[in-house]
Amino acid sequence: MWIYKKKSNKHSDMTGFKRLMPFFIHFSRLVLGLVFVFSGFVKLIDPLGFVYKIEDYFTAFGGLFLHLDFLSLFAAIALPAFEFLIGLNLVFMIQLRRTSVLALLFMAVMTPLTLYIAVFNPVSDCGCFGDALVITNWQTFYKNLVLITLALFLFFNTRKHKPLLIAKFEWLIIIIFACTGVGLSLYCYNHLPLIDFMPYKTGVNIPEAMMVPEGAPKDVYSTTFIYKKNGVEKEFTLENYPKNDSTWVFVDQKTKLVSVGYKAPVHDFSIVDANFNDITEDVIFYPGTTYLLIMYDLNKASVEGAQRAEALYQKYKHSTTKFYALTASGDEDVINFCTKNKVSYPFCKTDPITLKTIIRANPGLVKINNGVIKAKWHWKDI
Repeated sequence: MWIYKKKSNKHSDMTGFKRLMPFFIHFSRLVLGLVFVFSGFVKLIDPLGFVYKIEDYFTAFGGLFLHLDFLSLFAAIALPAFEFLIGLNLVFMIQLRRTSVLALLFMAVMTPLTLYIAVFNPVSDCGCFGDALVITNWQTFYKNLVLITLALFLFFNTRKHKPLLIAKFEWLIIIIFACTGVGLSLYCYNHLPLIDFMPYKTGVNIPEAMMVPEGAPKDVYSTTFIYKKNGVEKEFTLENYPKNDSTWVFVDQKTKLVSVGYKAPVHDFSIVDANFNDITEDVIFYPGTTYLLIMYDLNKASVEGAQRAEALYQKYKHSTTKFYALTASGDEDVINFCTKNKVSYPFCKTDPITLKTIIRANPGLVKINNGVIKAKWHWKDI
């Protein structure tokens, strides 16, 4: 009697896994590399926007960080350039072993940092993809969990990688990649972002962008009232608070955002003149040409740029073309700035975040015709 023993498939399973291993390695390499390239690129082309985000971090963390503003620009160029370099190296398999180590170290720092940001919410969004793709803090953390997993997989599976090029050529390519990233960032810092991801990009019709569709969902809030009676505090809602019961003493009121409603692409644009008149509609519905000189902070504005704008203002002063300087600085700063730098164009007030969003320059010039943004210039290009 013959007894046949079924052969184990263990060997064949391992063989199949080994055959698929190169695919998993290249898939991980490309996904990780492309995310790094995208993340670095969108911040490199908007260095001033990333400066604003880093300053938000310093303000949120407080303490010693409040004195580190001088590092903002350096970090806004160096960090995305490093990301960009890692990404390109992964995509083109340049110094793959060393690059996988750098990618893992980078993610080992960013993953716990984004967990902290997700838990304590010091900033509304981490800014990891600039303004090109805004995701929540928790989404950022989950994304980083995936990326650090890919980085770990690459780290343990690229030890035997054979370089495609000799070391000298690889280092030359690395230098080219690094110089490209830094050069791109410096160019955009001294002019304007190559790609404008802001709601105030050229071609936008401001009145249309401010419209809210009929029936669009609105923000929903919950309000809680805290009253005290006989030394005991109790929370009430709008439906059951002791409105006509004088035995309860009001202590506090808390309002919490339950759900975010629809927000128009442009939802925070307003202009108030020196006499506190709201001239927003006069500007966006004016059928002719209007120039807006954006200087969110006069103490940080370029004097040369402000004086270049003065020449433009004098050119159109007696024409139908309108010219306004928009700032968030106080009246005293406005008077001192005008006197010191001999500029005479009219100043109006606008929210500083809005001004930073309109154009990445201080000052920057925006041309509007009949509510449509026709052109934008960095002060160096006026």
